Amino acid sequence: MHSLDIMLPFWGDPSYLYETVEAVRSQDCDDWLLTVVDDCYPDPQVGEYFAQLHDPRVVYIRNERNLGITDNYRRCLELATAELVMLLGCDDLPHPDFVRRVLHLHQRFPQAHIIQPGVQIIDSSGVVISPLVDRVKALARPSASSPRLLSGEALAASLLRANWLYWPSLVFRKDAISAVPFRDGFPIIQDLALVIDMVAQGASVLCDPYVCFSYRRHAQSASSTTLFDGQRFDGERRYFALAHSIAASRGWARAARAARTHVTSRAYALALVPQAIIRKDSENLKLLLHHALERTKL
Repeated sequence: MHSLDIMLPFWGDPSYLYETVEAVRSQDCDDWLLTVVDDCYPDPQVGEYFAQLHDPRVVYIRNERNLGITDNYRRCLELATAELVMLLGCDDLPHPDFVRRVLHLHQRFPQAHIIQPGVQIIDSSGVVISPLVDRVKALARPSASSPRLLSGEALAASLLRANWLYWPSLVFRKDAISAVPFRDGFPIIQDLALVIDMVAQGASVLCDPYVCFSYRRHAQSASSTTLFDGQRFDGERRYFALAHSIAASRGWARAARAARTHVTSRAYALALVPQAIIRKDSENLKLLLHHALERTKL
């Protein structure tokens, strides 16, 4: 029996997928099982790639119909059986010592419900980069020179001020993530929504500074493609109103205030205004300014 289920919900560039699969297969610890759940991506070569792989550590499943992001996450969790589980991005790269590191951390901190390993950012070509959004995340992340366990209102308030987590790199205790359902209606911010729900129910996050994961940031990602169509910030406004009610119901005044103001989300929208002006995109310029400047309705 393996200790870590690496669930990989797939819809995207097959070349990135193959690179991700090879990164998993190159782990220096074999205590894992990779399950790729193809959400009906329209390229028959994907299935052919896995058919010729002949690696018992890799399982390929193709959904009968397209489920969409959230339901495919649910499908992945239904299939997972190990003590630990992650929802790996289909374009991200765990380093060769990733599995060994997170299993070591789980052994040292079995009470941790979520493990956030150290992450570096790469571009579409695999070059290490440091975009503004990730510099902000680094500043917002609680400082830690060694693994640090975080929980409660302080953790919720920190994440609601600026979500410094990297969802595809997170490793969850299966019992903890299975106890909290994904919320419908938040496809872009569902990672924060799930973690805040878990934290509100007592979950803790182990933040580890040791870098063993590469998160790919590129123009074709789901979060990037929604920047100028209004979906992202509309979803964020609705979610932060919900997060405010969750925090307030628990008497978490600092977390409620962080949700109400959502400063970094507003600042990000404001930072995109010049691009909207250059694109002469008046409709989405209005959406960006609305999100950045209008008072939150609670």
